[in-house]
Amino acid sequence: MQKTKKSVAKRFKLSAKGKLIRRTPGFRHLLAAKSTKSKRRASRDKLVAEGHAKPLKRALPFGL
Repeated sequence: MQKTKKSVAKRFKLSAKGKLIRRTPGFRHLLAAKSTKSKRRASRDKLVAEGHAKPLKRALPFGL
């Protein structure tokens, strides 16, 4: 049985259509130095590029 890679499971989740969703990096500290526009855009989740998504999906055999 293939096990789920827990490090991947904590960082990514699958959308209803099977695409991987990730958080925007650099959004935990030093927020006063960042512009309102960049903070607003960083608050949204982003899709993982298809080239990177294939091996990550293999690490999530049961979906999550």
